[in-house]
Amino acid sequence: MTDIILYAFGVMYTPGPVNAIGLNNGIQKQSSLFGFFAGVAVAMFVLFFSVALIGEQVMNDSLLKGASVLGSLYILWLAYKIFCSKAGEQAEVQARRLTFRDGLLIQLLNPKGITVALPVATVQFPAADISGITLLLWCLGLAVFAFGAPWSYFVFGRLLGNQIHQARYLNAINKVMALFLVFVAVSMGLAPFLP
Repeated sequence: MTDIILYAFGVMYTPGPVNAIGLNNGIQKQSSLFGFFAGVAVAMFVLFFSVALIGEQVMNDSLLKGASVLGSLYILWLAYKIFCSKAGEQAEVQARRLTFRDGLLIQLLNPKGITVALPVATVQFPAADISGITLLLWCLGLAVFAFGAPWSYFVFGRLLGNQIHQARYLNAINKVMALFLVFVAVSMGLAPFLP
């Protein structure tokens, strides 16, 4: 069972679109994104639980490719919004705060989320004889991990952002983070199509 925790922790806490968004929002000194992080956690619970119940037969290459394309398009849209946002503008013209729905959608469409859920739910859970109430508890625990990943990046970004006081530096970080998201979106969108 330790291998489930290590695998999920290792994949969820590595850089990805959701974690990059958390980091960027922390650097931009935005208010807490509890709803966004909760949306990510609920999405991961849905992925773990549904994949475990439905099984490996339903998830195939074409579904994974479709999720990759949709997820990549959504990430590209977020990258565009981050790239165009300006730090230090007045509150009424700042980009809207990310919501529960944003976190839910990006994580449901995030191929990285599916990459975490598929082997855990179809291989590791059955190998550890996890089912019934135990399955529900495991999925809830892994959803807490999913909440903690972008939150920890947000906290790190907030600490880093406290050291940056000029808007031009924050704008430069916005551009870098947006380009990082474009790279992530392209690589995740193309990965299922490559041999």
